Amino acid sequence: MLDKLLSYLQRFFDTKSEVEEELSERWRPHANRRTVAILVSSGIAAGLIYVFMLMPPADFPLRTLVVVPEGATSSEIGGALKEQRVIRSGLVFRGLSIVLGYERDLHAGDYMFDEPVSVFHIVRKLALGAYGLEPIHIRIPEGAMTRNMATIFAKQLVRFNAENFLAQAKPMEGYLFPDTYYFMPNATEDTILRTMRQNFDSHIAPLLPEIEASGHTLEDTIVLASMLEREARKNEDRRKIAGVLWNRIERGMPLQVDAVFLYSLGRTTFDLTMADLTDEDDPYNTYVHKGLPPSPIGSPSLDSIRAAIDPIESDNLFYLADRSGTTYYSKTYQEHLRKKRLYLGS
Repeated sequence: MLDKLLSYLQRFFDTKSEVEEELSERWRPHANRRTVAILVSSGIAAGLIYVFMLMPPADFPLRTLVVVPEGATSSEIGGALKEQRVIRSGLVFRGLSIVLGYERDLHAGDYMFDEPVSVFHIVRKLALGAYGLEPIHIRIPEGAMTRNMATIFAKQLVRFNAENFLAQAKPMEGYLFPDTYYFMPNATEDTILRTMRQNFDSHIAPLLPEIEASGHTLEDTIVLASMLEREARKNEDRRKIAGVLWNRIERGMPLQVDAVFLYSLGRTTFDLTMADLTDEDDPYNTYVHKGLPPSPIGSPSLDSIRAAIDPIESDNLFYLADRSGTTYYSKTYQEHLRKKRLYLGS
C-alpha cells in the first residue's frame, strides 16, 4: 500500500514539473516581447520628454546676453528663460530647481552661453552663478573720433547704445584716451566713458606741470595735439609742426590745417573744394577762423600730446607733406609755394 502511495506521489510531482516546464516555455517568448515593448515605450517616452521639455530649444541664444531678473522667484525666472528661448518649459525648470535643491540659490544677472545646454545645465549654472561672461579685447586707435569709437563698441558690446554714447561723449572729444581695453560683454556706455576718461586723466597727470610751464592751457594743448595726430606720423615731424602752428597762432595767422575737415565735413585734403575752404559757417574751418578749433578733432596719442607741449622751435611758418608722407618746412610763403610746385606739382 505504501509503495503504491509513493509511486503515485512520484508520478504527480513528475507531471507537475512537466506542466510547469511547458508553461514556462510558452511564457518565455511572450515575456521577452513584453519586456522589449516596455523598454521601447519607456525609451520613446523618455526621448519625447527630453526633446520637448529638457533639451535646449532650436533657436537657443548663443553669445547673447540672457537676463535673469533681480529678486525673481524660480517660477518667474523659468518664465523669463522660456521667453528668451533658453529653455522649453518654465515648469520643468522650476521643478528641477526644487528637486535639485537650488530653488533659493538661483543668481540674478546677465548670462552668456557659447553652446546650447539642457535645462539641467541651466539650473546648475544659475545656482553656481556661472555667468559665462569673459572680457572682450577692444582696441581704440590713436586719433579716433568719438563717432569712430561708437562704431567699434557697437559691433562688440551687446548692451552698448551708440546714440547715448555719442550724446555723452561729444563734450569729451579728445579726452577719451586711445588704448587697448578689456570690457565685459554687458558693459554700458557709462562704464566705457568713465573708464576711458579715467585712463586719460591718469596719463595726463604727470604732464600737467609741463603743460603749465609751456604757457598753454590743457584744453589748447589737447586741441593742438589732436591736429598733430592727423598731420604727421613721425614724432619729430609732430614736434616741428607743433612749432609751426604755435608760431602762426602767436602771429595771428590762420592755421590752415586740412585735417580739421575730416572731423567737421568727413573729407580729406584731396576731397576739399574751394567752397569748403571758404565756408565761414564751419567753426572748425582754420582757413577762415584764426586760432585753434573750438574742440579737439579726435583722441591724440601720448606722443602727440608731448609734441604739443614740447615743440621744436624754429622760424618756420609753413609746411606741406608730399604723397609719400615726407614733410617740408618753409619760413616764407614764396618758399612754401616753390616747394609745393616741386613736391606736389601745383
